[in-house]
Amino acid sequence: MNELDRKEALTLGILEAIDEGNDVTQRRMARRLDVALGLANSYLKRCVRKGLVKIQQVPANRYLYYLTPQGFAEKGRLTARYLSYSFSFYRQAGESCTLLFTECRDRGWNRVLLCGASELAEIASLRALEADVEVIGILDRSGKEGRFLGHEVMSVIEERGDEFHACVLTELSEPQENLSYLEGRVPSERILIPGILGLKPEA
Repeated sequence: MNELDRKEALTLGILEAIDEGNDVTQRRMARRLDVALGLANSYLKRCVRKGLVKIQQVPANRYLYYLTPQGFAEKGRLTARYLSYSFSFYRQAGESCTLLFTECRDRGWNRVLLCGASELAEIASLRALEADVEVIGILDRSGKEGRFLGHEVMSVIEERGDEFHACVLTELSEPQENLSYLEGRVPSERILIPGILGLKPEA
């Protein structure tokens, strides 16, 4: 996500939080957006300056935030833009995964490990089913445990040993870091990277 996208995503998050409840506070906005309180405050002030949000002081030193007509219009515009982005992402990610699983089939690789519990992993799981390739589990180093998409989630790749033919990188938040982790443990030709991630394994 580039800086402009991030700014718009945070703005949309602020507008959605305000639209969904009158009892919203800056602290709750920060938690919802998973950002520091100061950053949430900065974006809220920006929304006020742009005429998207109005603030009303109420007793007990509390504030009520509400959207202006311009704020509702901007929320609608940003929502439409992100829905469009989501559909585009889904299509491109699906095509990338289909190419990888076609390559797997051509090589006789029918058991893969997905590396990253994410939206991309969901898309990869569906495309694997279509290609008759079995997903044997999901490696996720962020601390998630249990199951994801009906598959066992593990934190270290050694847990599955040699049960898979290839690893498919499906990590979205820190793909390069996860690629580096795999490169120290899996032969490079068996690390498959969906084109949508824009990464290349080291030679």
